[in-house]
Amino acid sequence: MTSLWIDTDMGFDDLAAVLAVAGTPGWSVAGLSLVAGNAPLPVVIDNALRSAAYFGWRFPIHSGAAGPLVGELATAQSVLGDDAMCSAGRSLPRERSTLTSEDAVSALADWLRAAAAPATVLALGPLTNIALLLRRYPELAPRIGELMWMGGSAGPGNHTAAAEFNAFVDPESINEVLAAGLPLAMVGLDTCRQVRVDKADADALRAIGTERGLLLGDLLEGYVRIAGADARSSMALYDPTAAAALLAPESVRFTPAHVVAECRGEHTRGMTVVEWRVPRKAAANARVATVADANAVRSAVLGALSVTARS
Repeated sequence: MTSLWIDTDMGFDDLAAVLAVAGTPGWSVAGLSLVAGNAPLPVVIDNALRSAAYFGWRFPIHSGAAGPLVGELATAQSVLGDDAMCSAGRSLPRERSTLTSEDAVSALADWLRAAAAPATVLALGPLTNIALLLRRYPELAPRIGELMWMGGSAGPGNHTAAAEFNAFVDPESINEVLAAGLPLAMVGLDTCRQVRVDKADADALRAIGTERGLLLGDLLEGYVRIAGADARSSMALYDPTAAAALLAPESVRFTPAHVVAECRGEHTRGMTVVEWRVPRKAAANARVATVADANAVRSAVLGALSVTARS
């Protein structure tokens, strides 16, 4: 059994990524650390605890950073809605699980000390908690064998013309993670946009006929509607593509590169500048996703969601 830690700003695609890991044989979630991003931290906590209660998660959930290392928090609520869980109908029940009292950074540190090295961390939001871990416990950096991150872009952004949302929220944290030498694998916008989901995928989950299937179908359709209300609209599969890169390594191809986050540009703050010409121009400090096998990613993720819907 391969156990990993997930750091998340829990919206719907984060939920789908967690369910993909939890629903894949041979994989388990050791713990969840929460970070503000898609929504303010109280909303992120509420989403995580309601998800845990509904899906019966037994792993601990820890509250983390309420804002970036520098400046004010930017959220995606203007796109994802106030609760970052767009839906075509049903929503998570109000019943909540319990938040574990230990803070996210301390909990992740404890897990890294106890886990069999090298440990794997899947990060689905801003990298604030990871940067804070490195500030507080720099000696633990070598215990992270892979930090798989959905964030950044080797091309245009989505939150701004230059910056992907997770990178925009806290670019300083990206540079701190890279400076610490963590083995960062960046799954950016350009790769995630190669994998699409649509209303037919939501209909397939609802057709399972269970309460979970109906809920997941409505949440998936709400997510698709971000791209447009037309029945032919499709939406990029963001966080779950990063999960699939771990669950089905053949589904995402990576290339060594040198990455740095822009922190000062008036128009480019949060841009992830990717230098592909390594080692001629710069030493590689990350692996950057370039190609996703859409069928393989969809099979890994939607297959796990179907298992969850039937459970």
